[in-house]
Order: sequence, then structure tokens, then C-alpha cells
Amino acid sequence: MTVNKDKTEVGFIGLGIMGLSMAGHIQAAGYKLHVYNRTKAKADELVAKGATWQDSPGDVAAASDVVITMVGYPKDVEDIYLGKDGIVDRAKPGACLIDMTTSEPTLAIKIYDAAKAKGLGSLDAPVSGGDVGAREARLSIMVGGDEADFNSVMPLFEAMGTNIQLQGKAGAGQHTKMCNQIVVAGNMLGCVEALSYAIKSGLDPSHVLESVGTGAASSFLLNNLGPKMIARDFAPGFFIHHYIKDMSIAESEADAMGLDLPALKLTKGLYEKIAAAGAREDGTQALIKAYEDQS
Repeated sequence: MTVNKDKTEVGFIGLGIMGLSMAGHIQAAGYKLHVYNRTKAKADELVAKGATWQDSPGDVAAASDVVITMVGYPKDVEDIYLGKDGIVDRAKPGACLIDMTTSEPTLAIKIYDAAKAKGLGSLDAPVSGGDVGAREARLSIMVGGDEADFNSVMPLFEAMGTNIQLQGKAGAGQHTKMCNQIVVAGNMLGCVEALSYAIKSGLDPSHVLESVGTGAASSFLLNNLGPKMIARDFAPGFFIHHYIKDMSIAESEADAMGLDLPALKLTKGLYEKIAAAGAREDGTQALIKAYEDQS
């Protein structure tokens, strides 16, 4: 299958903070779009622009040549792909299935095997870049699966992102995303500890950011989420409960490989603490709350 905007019909399932923008870019690129989301109202914007609403993930699959999913948790992924009358059951012959959810590498392989048994393409393609990257179509897309399938849907990836890499066989995209989330954990911890130190020592944290944000400590998180931490702007670009899910997958995979990741475990524990205290749906920059109650 070769993607062609004049002939290829694309299904998109999951229209949350990132999925809505991603689907919008595909629609803007000229593809006929079929959509489904658990909360139907979130699809209204796309439907108003010509997308077709479908009543279930299986209905999306039956109508589409390429199916893209961006949902919440591995269980959600497994249910919509492998459940009765789900995506794999109802996909068109020769269709390509692309899961862009951050999920479990082992589940990506399971979906790949089920898809291949029915003559379908299957790619795991999680992303990094958050809500801003999704809105601006400059996501980093990490892909696992067969090279032929990867090449065939490249125009769709290019509509959503700017750094698109085939990392290896099925599951490799998810493993790469775990590497990303492990880096984020250590970086986020450094950002909140540095800003907490600045505040505690009587410095103006905004001025501190002006100095350290352009030196060796510079990072996307420091320069983009640091000001939000200072302003106590905890609006989510990426929900804490989703990040805890990601860190849990990374920890489980690392444990299975006999690899101890103490920084990841520490960061995860701090996020779990503030989530239990009510920050579950805050953005990840709310980690600074874990340091604010220290006398």
C-alpha cells in the first residue's frame, strides 16, 4: 500500500490533548478522515471540517486504509486492537495499523503478530514533543515495525512530525520512547531541584533561568517548563497520570532486563506522591510541588 491523499482514507482514534492536533494536520493535508473518540464532542471540530464520525474503533477500521490510534493506557490499546470486533478484526485487507500511544513494547509485538496473521501492516510509533509539538506538527516520531510499512505511510508521519526514525522491528518504537521518558525523568528532577534551590536561597528564579538556561544546563524542559513552575502554572501539556504510566512501563521493562534505574524510580515515587495529593491531572511541571512543603 502506498499512501495517496486522493485515495487513502485515514482513521484516527483518540482525540485528546495531542491526538486532536495530530488528526487535524492529517485532515489539513488533504486526507479523507474517519474519527472516533470516547467523548464524541471532542470530534466536533474535525467533523465540522469534513471528517466522518464512526461509532466505534472497529467501525473506523472498516472504513479506513490506515488506522492511527492515540489513546491513554496499554489496556485501552489492547482492547481497541485485539478485542472482539476491534481494529484487527475489522480492518480492511492490506490496511496499515499505527499505534502512536506510549505503550508496552510487548503489546506492540503482540499487535504486530496479530496484524501480520491477517495480512495487515502494523507499526508502533510513539511520539515526543507534547501538546506544543503536536500543535506545531514537529513531533519526534519513533517507529518500530517493517521498513516497507514505514515507508508506505511516511507522508502521514510527515504531516505530524519533523524527526521521524525507524528504530527497528516491532516494539522498537516503544523501547525508544522509554529511553526518552527516562531522560525526561532525570531532567525534570534536575529542573525542579535547581529551581527549589534558587527559591530557597533567596534568588529570583526567573533571573536564574536567564543565566543557566543558555549554558551547559540548558534543556527544553528547563526553558519551557521552568517558567511555568515559577508561575505555578500547572495546566497540562502532558498529564502526570500519563507520565506515571510511562515511567511504570520503563521501570518494568528495565527490571525485566536486570537493569536498575534509581533516578527513574525516585522521580516516579515523587510523581506518585503529588498525584495522590490531587495533582494527577496537572502537567508534569507540577513536580515542583513535591519540594514546596519542605521547611
